[in-house]
Amino acid sequence: MKRRFKEIRFRQASLALIDVCNEIVTEYQDQGLRLTLRQLYYQLVSRNVVPNTERSYKNVGSLLNDGRLAGLVDWNAIEDRVRVPREPPEWGSIQQLVEAATAAFRLPRWEGQRYYVELWVEKDALAGVLEPLAREHHVTLMVNRGYSSASAMYESARRFEREGADRECRLFYLGDHDPSGEDMVRDIQDRLDLFGADVRVEKLALTTDQVRQYRPPPNPAKMSDSRARGYVAQHGAQSWEVDALPPQVLAGIIRDAFEEVLDRGRMDAVIALEVEQKAKLKKAARNI
Repeated sequence: MKRRFKEIRFRQASLALIDVCNEIVTEYQDQGLRLTLRQLYYQLVSRNVVPNTERSYKNVGSLLNDGRLAGLVDWNAIEDRVRVPREPPEWGSIQQLVEAATAAFRLPRWEGQRYYVELWVEKDALAGVLEPLAREHHVTLMVNRGYSSASAMYESARRFEREGADRECRLFYLGDHDPSGEDMVRDIQDRLDLFGADVRVEKLALTTDQVRQYRPPPNPAKMSDSRARGYVAQHGAQSWEVDALPPQVLAGIIRDAFEEVLDRGRMDAVIALEVEQKAKLKKAARNI
């Protein structure tokens, strides 16, 4: 929804950039996705619309802010994944509660599967892209926001231990291709091992092969990072952020990974039973 709150005069070049931003926003909305500012910026960089500099990023943010205030950009186009209000749940009637419960109802879809799988991501900015994929495959999504705390890692190890009692455990991880992003994979594996969880950690993105294939915009490696020397020796002085990949590319990478470990026939049987039980719940609700 576009709403104007201020009269703002834009230069012609700024209006042209706003038009490109709106085109990208529409592409994402057509996929049922919302952008973070960072994702929009990287799409502009990858299309050679703006340079990849910190000043350029700030300029895009300022322009988007003015564009929305002036009613030129959809207010729902950009989301803030950090500052999210926590509203208490409420329903206008018992019928609404039953409808919500019916929509949310799921059986243990990985019942009888060979694997127990979770999807982890380094950055909160990608949660909006990954949440639909996690729901689609009925898996736990963990947003680390960098290196995980000891508490989060201990609790995760206990979860893997519990859920993987009679299954193999896999952790699909997405993070930046930079000194810290590469080291986080090792850190997660080492700490889950330390806490006694038998889990195989696999980095789905961003990998060196994906950098070569999709050519996301590079950044200088942060030499202030204590891990930079080893990273530069192996990969060179450039680094890349995972959220620079288009969402459809990330979705394809994740779906392919799940299809390799998922017994689709077993899950489809669970889903069929789920549909049957939802119908019974709806029928019972009509008698309330």
